[in-house]
Amino acid sequence: MVLYRPVGTKELELIEESGFTKYPPRLPEQPIFYPVLNENYATEIAAQWNVTYNSDHKGYVTKFEIDDEYSAQFEVQVVGGSYHQELWVPAEELDTFNRHIIGKIQVISEFSEEQKA
Repeated sequence: MVLYRPVGTKELELIEESGFTKYPPRLPEQPIFYPVLNENYATEIAAQWNVTYNSDHKGYVTKFEIDDEYSAQFEVQVVGGSYHQELWVPAEELDTFNRHIIGKIQVISEFSEEQKA
C-alpha cells in the first residue's frame, strides 16, 4: 500500500536522521500516527496547515510503501470529504509500523508561505 504523510521541517529532519527509513515517535499529546491514502489530501495538509502553523512556514509531503498484509489491520478513517482518508496507527505501535515500511520514505513536495495553496 502506498501512503502519504504531510510533515513539517522538524519531523522531516528526524526522518532524514533515520536515513529516510522511519517516522519519529509521536509527542505525548499525539496519540495516533495518521498517514493518509492519497497525495491530494496530504498536499492540502502540508500546503495549508503546515505552512500556516509551523514556525518556519514550510510543509512537505512524504510518500512511502507499507506492507499490505500488515496495513490491512488498520481501518481506513474518513475524516472530512470522501478523499480525506487516513489510517490511524496508535502511537505505541509506530515502531512496529516503521519496520513494515518497504524501501525509503520519499519527499515528493515542498511548500512554503510563498507557494501556499
